[in-house]
Amino acid sequence: MSGHGFHVHGPHDHAVEHVAQGGGHGDSFSNNIAVMTAVLATVGALFGYLGGATQNDAALFKNNAAIAKTTAANSWNYYQAKSNKQNLAELAASLPGVDAAKYKADVARYEGEKGGIKKEAEKYEHESDVWNAKSERALHSHHQWALATTAEQIAISLAAIVLLTRRRWLLRVTYVVAVIGFVLGAFAGLHIDPIGALMASGPATHEAGHSAAH
Repeated sequence: MSGHGFHVHGPHDHAVEHVAQGGGHGDSFSNNIAVMTAVLATVGALFGYLGGATQNDAALFKNNAAIAKTTAANSWNYYQAKSNKQNLAELAASLPGVDAAKYKADVARYEGEKGGIKKEAEKYEHESDVWNAKSERALHSHHQWALATTAEQIAISLAAIVLLTRRRWLLRVTYVVAVIGFVLGAFAGLHIDPIGALMASGPATHEAGHSAAH
């Protein structure tokens, strides 16, 4: 199965075909492997689809962040232009022989307009930060789905080897890898990242211990 985004292929199609051919002789062991491989391929395809969806979401959110950032930059440019006009009006008001009241009124007007422009620029900057954060979360979720899919692909490959070698211990390894894939998929679906939490707590604990030593 392929498409735009995360692709789920590799051992899936070949393993399913190979196992199905091997299981067509009434051998219960081969039939069980064939059923297991079909289930793993289905789950792997589902994980791959979800991984592709989150990857697309990450790209969309990143694009929205870029649009908001560009809009904020345009607002800041407009703000700077108003500041330049305000400075010129202040300079003109100080010159002799001019209508100082008029230029002072312009200064006050520019100052008021700048307040609104500044709020708009800050609003778009905040929107850009929000979209970027959403993109990072979606991309991280995509990586989790990719890990889960990879585990199922490995389990399918192992199942094909089990069919050829008929090693019971290798079948148990296949079950373990498949379960790991299921667990990783469950973590991704529930937005739980124990691996990331452990990696984040490691440096924090080391830094805390280093600070305490001093």
